[in-house]
Amino acid sequence: MDHPRIGIIGGSGLYAMEGLENLGEHHIDTPYGAPSDTIITGFLDNVPVAFLARHGRGHRLIPSEVPYRANIHALKFLGVRELLSISAVGSLREEIAPLDMVLPDQFIDLTRRRASTFFGDGAVAHVAMADPVCLLLAARVATAFAHSKLPDVRLHRGGTYACVEGPAFSTRAESHMLRGMGAHIVGMTNMPEARLAREAQMAYATLALVTDYDCWHTQREAVSADMAIANLMRNAEHAQTVVRTLVRLLHADPIASPAHTALQSALVTRFEDMSPGVRARLDVLLA
Repeated sequence: MDHPRIGIIGGSGLYAMEGLENLGEHHIDTPYGAPSDTIITGFLDNVPVAFLARHGRGHRLIPSEVPYRANIHALKFLGVRELLSISAVGSLREEIAPLDMVLPDQFIDLTRRRASTFFGDGAVAHVAMADPVCLLLAARVATAFAHSKLPDVRLHRGGTYACVEGPAFSTRAESHMLRGMGAHIVGMTNMPEARLAREAQMAYATLALVTDYDCWHTQREAVSADMAIANLMRNAEHAQTVVRTLVRLLHADPIASPAHTALQSALVTRFEDMSPGVRARLDVLLA
């Protein structure tokens, strides 16, 4: 099949992409190990797409165990240039209600157990992360949402996603702290995913599916796994609709994202100064 330019990472509750035809499974071994699961490629309305279940089919990996570097490297190897992350989040704001969707444009990385860069060990790069989301891709997702005409579903454009280590949910003190930091939603998986996508020169955006009010809201039941999954399953069908519309829009009018050339101004070590082993490890990302 054609190389899939568009990639989808499915989070909790979204373990497969409905409507894919001519399916292929790719077992890819990267310099960073194996991805979370086999990557599924196929055609969605005649457009080649790659799909990866972030936690593995059957939801086997906690957020700290997700092989983020392997996931991004494998998707880039397959040809992905635009990457949409579907992610479950809790709301930290009254106006962002469960079953809403959010297109965050900022991240606060509070993780502490995850490898967060492809660089080091013989090559240095400092990518710009002032705007960690590709605004062109996020705008196209918003257009896809509008075209999808989903009943009783609201989309919030912009906002800050606080990424915590997990897998336990926040304490009330932590939830209030995140609100005080200016975060709008809280999740466990979009960092270092967004940072690695930038290093891989991919346009990246998140469609966040709100499942609960975390635990800061004293008038609401504190989040539990059962509550989050129940709401997420209701939102997953809506997310599939948005993704399908997005794929059609991107195929008809591809974006030229600054993220596609992120390493031109970020790479400090010249390619010719890297050892053959380092070049081989980074070749897919630099291509």
